[in-house]
Amino acid sequence: MSQQGPEENIPAEKPAGSLAEIAQEMAARNPLVRKENGHIDLLAAAGGVRGIAESVLPGLVFLVAFTITRDLTTALVGSVAMAAVFLVARLVQRTPLTQALAGIAGVALSAFLAMKTGRAEDYYTVGFYTNAAYIVAMVVSIAVRWPILGLLFGYARNEGVRWRGQPERLRAYRVATWILVGVMAARLAVQLPLYFAGQVDALGAMRLIMGVPLYACGLWIAWLVSRPVKDVAADEG
Repeated sequence: MSQQGPEENIPAEKPAGSLAEIAQEMAARNPLVRKENGHIDLLAAAGGVRGIAESVLPGLVFLVAFTITRDLTTALVGSVAMAAVFLVARLVQRTPLTQALAGIAGVALSAFLAMKTGRAEDYYTVGFYTNAAYIVAMVVSIAVRWPILGLLFGYARNEGVRWRGQPERLRAYRVATWILVGVMAARLAVQLPLYFAGQVDALGAMRLIMGVPLYACGLWIAWLVSRPVKDVAADEG
């Protein structure tokens, strides 16, 4: 259950322009909610227990299978099979397929690249491009004064996009977005040297450690940094 803030009864301003329409679309699909204590629900933000499992387990299966057998085909088949299990489970339970479809597509592409080159480390190249794309998107959003975390956090806090007219709130959400840029950049800084060195086991371990756990940590810090002054005062009161 999300906590409704004091602005709950204030109608959201209707922003104009294509960027605003994109913002509203993002808000409609916003997975971020506030718990009763006013803090962000990190589990929901990560897609819940199932979402975390769908994100982590295919890569974990690949890493464990390759570490034990040193056979690329076995590791790739295991990884794709795990992603397929999640997709079938959603089909049987008739739950939304978006995350599972995205997951199996990513795993299948990763497996294809690794199989094509015969290099286990190429299983992780899709993740590098994904991180780079996120960095570019977030930096652009900051530059055009529509920071992505402002769009997500703003609706979770019942601010809508009114924060854009408040310099201090805009600044806070730009800083918050830079924090997630830092998370994505840290992944590349740590993992790319391992990739080029062919350190598959270390690369796989870092991918898991710097995946959901680091993202959740960065999101939590960004949430705290961007809190409105009244929320900080309420916590201290």
